Amino acid sequence: MLLLAIDTAGADCSAAVYDTSSSKILGSVVDNIGKGHAERLMAAIDEALAQAGRPLSDVGRIAVVVGPGSFTGIRVGVAAARGLALSLGVQAVGVTTLEVLAHAFLDGGHSGPVVAAMDAKRGELYVQAFAADGNSLGEPQALPPQAARDLAASLSADLTGSGRDLAMGGEASAGADRFDISIIARLGAAKPLDAARPKPLYLRGPDAKPQTGYALARA
Repeated sequence: MLLLAIDTAGADCSAAVYDTSSSKILGSVVDNIGKGHAERLMAAIDEALAQAGRPLSDVGRIAVVVGPGSFTGIRVGVAAARGLALSLGVQAVGVTTLEVLAHAFLDGGHSGPVVAAMDAKRGELYVQAFAADGNSLGEPQALPPQAARDLAASLSADLTGSGRDLAMGGEASAGADRFDISIIARLGAAKPLDAARPKPLYLRGPDAKPQTGYALARA
């Protein structure tokens, strides 16, 4: 089966074509653009398909990163994945940013449990714990840095992600989290056939708030 992986949850706008039978990436595009995912995503998908030498109609499943992460970026990716899945008549599945970070850490040769922690700003971290085999040990949540550190200590787990230094009592990491599109594809391929349709994973409301005091009176 051919799987299309999509990520717009962070600074990257990424797409990859993954052959599940050979476990190989056939084509991929990763653009570190920061903003403008809506304008770039469909072209990135076209470029990944061109690299793979396969038409969109060959795609049998779509995997998309559902968050937590960029509020607007997540909406762009999920909407695109669901729209493409509907038009192709195939399944779309969601992959979280936290499970991607955890699996990237475990792929590096670490053999114990891990807590993925992303800097969520405003004094919070997005956090989720995973066992050594990559299975989750709890639901994703927004926690203060000390609580994330306590969670890791209770599991004798390592910490990974942009929130690691904050959880350990240090300064915020200078770099943003990035999510390996090949891991997204692999995790998407492993999702069960009865997996729920992807929807944005928001652990709190958007940082941007509507302005007050500027509403026009209704006639």
